[in-house]
Amino acid sequence: MVRILFLHPDLGIGGAERLVVDAALALKERGHEVSFLTNHHDSTHCFKETADGSFPVQVVGDWLPRKLFGRFYAFCAYIRMLYAAFYASFFMPQREQVDVVFCDLISVCVPVLRLARHRPRVLFYCHFPDQLLSAREGLLKRVYRAPINWLEEHTVGLADKVLVNSKFTLRVFQDTFRRLRTVPDVLYPSIHTQYFDQMEQKLQQRSTVLEETVHPRVPRNAFIYLDINRYERKKNHALALKSLRLMGDMLSSADFKRCRLIIAGGYDTRCLENVEHYAELEQLTTELDLQEHVILLRSPTDEEKCRLLYAAHCLLYTPENEHFGIVPLEGMYFSKPVVALNSGGPTETVVHTSTGFLCEKQAKSFGGAMCQLFRDEPLRLKMGDQGHKRVQQKFSFEAFADRLNGIVQDLVPPSRKKLD
Repeated sequence: MVRILFLHPDLGIGGAERLVVDAALALKERGHEVSFLTNHHDSTHCFKETADGSFPVQVVGDWLPRKLFGRFYAFCAYIRMLYAAFYASFFMPQREQVDVVFCDLISVCVPVLRLARHRPRVLFYCHFPDQLLSAREGLLKRVYRAPINWLEEHTVGLADKVLVNSKFTLRVFQDTFRRLRTVPDVLYPSIHTQYFDQMEQKLQQRSTVLEETVHPRVPRNAFIYLDINRYERKKNHALALKSLRLMGDMLSSADFKRCRLIIAGGYDTRCLENVEHYAELEQLTTELDLQEHVILLRSPTDEEKCRLLYAAHCLLYTPENEHFGIVPLEGMYFSKPVVALNSGGPTETVVHTSTGFLCEKQAKSFGGAMCQLFRDEPLRLKMGDQGHKRVQQKFSFEAFADRLNGIVQDLVPPSRKKLD
């Protein structure tokens, strides 16, 4: 048995958080001792496994500021994570010392962890280079980011093992960190299919599921398009709205009246962009005269998300050059065709014309695929069935768990492993 600590900046709701929670579940199922250390954990805004006692969760450094003068988010995030790394390395009780630290998002903690008295092995999971997630906004921003970007590149290379979430991210990693000799391994995320199976079985047993679980504004005969992603501008929810508006010109008024778009996005009041973008989408919905057709939901729970996936007819995935994208896997596992952009990670999960459509970043292309799935029920059902099979064959939780378990076992010398 290996003792593993997950070091993550904020255990909220998002793709990175879903990955670390699933990785923890996988390793726990393989008999390892797993715990979390984080800078922030809100039990009302997190995945349930981090709040229901499935794992020990310890919060340190939440008193440190998240921003200074309304800016310097990255600098503050680095300071908060350094604080957590120093705690894990030098102040954690002897009985809680671990063999492996799994960290992600912020690599500045890696050299601190290497100085720890117990010297755990450090496994770093790169969702995407952080410096590429920061928009270039002039000379001052570039000067501010320069030392942070330098730190990112040099500290990532100090990890004992580096993983990335897709072949797309691997190419970006190598193009971005040109001075590193590190060659990461690709470990595709998965989904905890056992939970989804249990939820789907419960939903199938409820004959009135559509009436009870979707939304009061969704009629019984509605055709539901579901868009799940955080309320961030880069997630491009506006494309779904504009594509739906275009469908109004493609379908008869009676058919279009049945169409509903549900956007279910992660929403955190502490994040100004979440608040602003939600308001922007409300305004765009009004401008496009789609108030009757669009429902904006904030931070659905895991159970609510499963109900939405079960009731939906089609899943929309609108971000461009997404690093991997776990939502398409969730949609495919629920036997829903996926309409996504033809870029980034979705090109490795969605098979064009087989499990869904990979489209250009235009309402005409995206809306055309949405319209085709509305009109062609046999195609929609066939794509859904093929998508479910693809997740089982290529992205199963068992394969993910076995691979991650093997990586962790290889990192730790036999003499360091704790006996059961």
